[in-house]
Amino acid sequence: MLTHLHIQNYALIDALDIDLAAGFSVITGETGAGKSILLGALGLLLGQRADSKAIKPGAAKCCVEATFDINTLDLAGYFEENDLDYDPAACTVRREVLASGKSRSFVNDTPVNLQQLRALTSRLVDIHSQHKNLLINEEKFLLDLLDGAAANTTLLTRYAEAYHDFTRTKREISQLNLQLQQARDEQDYLSFQASQLDEANLTEGEQEELEAEQQILTHAEEIKSRLYQVVTLLQEGEVNALEALRASQQHLDALGNVFADAAPLADRLQSTCIEVSDICAEAERHSERVEFDPERLAYVTDRLNLIYTLEQKHRVDSVGELLRIGRELNERLQAIQTSDERLAKLNRQLDEARSALDAAAGELTARRREAGLQLADDLTRRLADLGMPSARLDFALEALDAPTPLGTDHVVLLFSANRNMPMQDVSDIASGGEIARLMLALKASTARHAALPTIIFDEIDTGVSGRMAEKMANTMEEMAAHEQIISITHLPQIAARGRAHYRVFKEEDERGTTSHIVRLTDEERVEEIARMLSGEALTDAAIRNAKELLAARKP
Repeated sequence: MLTHLHIQNYALIDALDIDLAAGFSVITGETGAGKSILLGALGLLLGQRADSKAIKPGAAKCCVEATFDINTLDLAGYFEENDLDYDPAACTVRREVLASGKSRSFVNDTPVNLQQLRALTSRLVDIHSQHKNLLINEEKFLLDLLDGAAANTTLLTRYAEAYHDFTRTKREISQLNLQLQQARDEQDYLSFQASQLDEANLTEGEQEELEAEQQILTHAEEIKSRLYQVVTLLQEGEVNALEALRASQQHLDALGNVFADAAPLADRLQSTCIEVSDICAEAERHSERVEFDPERLAYVTDRLNLIYTLEQKHRVDSVGELLRIGRELNERLQAIQTSDERLAKLNRQLDEARSALDAAAGELTARRREAGLQLADDLTRRLADLGMPSARLDFALEALDAPTPLGTDHVVLLFSANRNMPMQDVSDIASGGEIARLMLALKASTARHAALPTIIFDEIDTGVSGRMAEKMANTMEEMAAHEQIISITHLPQIAARGRAHYRVFKEEDERGTTSHIVRLTDEERVEEIARMLSGEALTDAAIRNAKELLAARKP
């Protein structure tokens, strides 16, 4: 229930703080006093559009904050899912609108987005105004009524899961058929590409090895000639480097006994001689190995040309990527070959999903039909109490051609206000007053099923008077046994029945006009209701009548 409301710098409100009572409360006030402003502020908490024009002139922002007792609601999961502090005794919801037009929302002082705000407050408050009567024409509203009356929450979850499985599997089959059609259209081309890569018999690293070999074969004569020159210069001929190094080492060895610094030099030359000798031997081996082989060169060149052609065709630059493409092509071909098996498996899954869906939908329809009969009987009784003794209703269900997220039912509320008139779609024949009473009866009938602890009725009694107003007040009192009911009303018969009575009024001073709301004492209630009966001039008869109306309240 809504326990406290704080509004600051909103429209004509400077600062407002009011504690709200449990049960049935009423709000009264003259036209233009600020009742609509109060509802507009509450609308911000319900996630309605924020408008900087609503900020009181001169203020940087406006703020609306409400505190709720949510102990009786099952909302712990919402707070856990959204990582919010959970205080069921004092859940605080706040929304601020800045002069720039931007707004900020908070739950228990933690910032939330508008979607999170709406998800919470839609389960806390229901503002029912005259335009809400149009909901009776919406099929989802009617289905929600039946599901609430039938306690279909668990069944709806099972149906939703079955519907999800069915639609997902159906979508997968459609996508697979499309993919297979496309794949079969290009199967020959895929086979040609895969065969071309398979026949190439490529190996990882082959390109690099072939390119290196091609370099050697292409320059074989030059390599062989220059290696021969290296060997000749280092160790052959009349004068060669190796002989010169050895002779130099011998001279240094001969000085060893007379010149100590010669020994290290001799050692270094010895190492150099060994290294040069190894170089000569290796160069000679390379020279003997390198041969000009035109046939091998032609093979290597052709092989590389094949690799380069395949790389260009597939727009890659390595054999590794060609091997990857080859694997993917073969996998696609394999998928085509096994498509019938996969399709058959999906079709079996679709049959199973359809069976589960049909079972859940059938049970849903049966429970809705039963709930519709009971709800129609209850509504007929309530409408009789509201001055429509001949009213008849029927929640007519028809099967849809295809399942929807809400089930397989099309529902129409058939209605007749008169005994001898056939029932027709309520949206076609019911008057505004009849629909208003019907919606009130619906709210009352479903109050025990609804998860909305607070319902605010915004002048739904417009155009109603006298005995009918008393009957509407009786209905609201009955609803208040299950939830908090707040009625904004112009009718003294309804205002007198509230357990708590709040008055909205305006004041004017040098700073301008401001709206206020106060809870009335018992004496103040008598005067307020008397004014509603007779106008500003209080008469003794109006005061007596007001006292009689207040005395008629249920204890």
